[in-house]
Amino acid sequence: MSLQRTHYETVLSKCCDALGAIALLKRYRPYLEMLPSMRRPDESLITIPLPIVKFRHSASHGGSSSTGSEALCLPCELALLMCDPEWKIKTGVEIFVFIHRPEEDFSDLLNRWRQTQVVLSRGYEWDLPLRYKHILNEGTDNTYPLFVVFEETPERIQRGLKGAFLPFVIQQASNIETEEASETTEPEVLSVDDADS
Repeated sequence: MSLQRTHYETVLSKCCDALGAIALLKRYRPYLEMLPSMRRPDESLITIPLPIVKFRHSASHGGSSSTGSEALCLPCELALLMCDPEWKIKTGVEIFVFIHRPEEDFSDLLNRWRQTQVVLSRGYEWDLPLRYKHILNEGTDNTYPLFVVFEETPERIQRGLKGAFLPFVIQQASNIETEEASETTEPEVLSVDDADS
């Protein structure tokens, strides 16, 4: 069975909130252990789907200086930023999630992580969601990748990730389809006549 676009989109949409992202991290324990608080996990993680980073640069022209900014969308699906739930500040841990895309081969997938590393080698700030705008948003040097592959993902991709010592989890398409089916099943609504009988 070939990898379907719906599998990719479903995993991405499920990981957009903190609880879905934590469910993903539970499948790779070393990253789960980086959460500042297991008692308040939903307050310990900021999820940013299709994340954007900003760069500030200054230029000098004839004795005057100006400051500008540049924004760039990272080639990953999600950025997971650890956050101290007590102090409401971002910690130094940032996890970047790369979901295997349909028709993407090993070099394409690995190159997205390499491009992310190059982009983040400059000083950067996060374009945070509105509800987190009050949090200090400077980037960090502690960046970690996590790859999500599927049962249908070619074996060479898993072998390549193992060889490059890059962590990955395998998402079963059957689980995705079961979860989707349960979500799309609407609860039965009784009419007034049914309720009286």
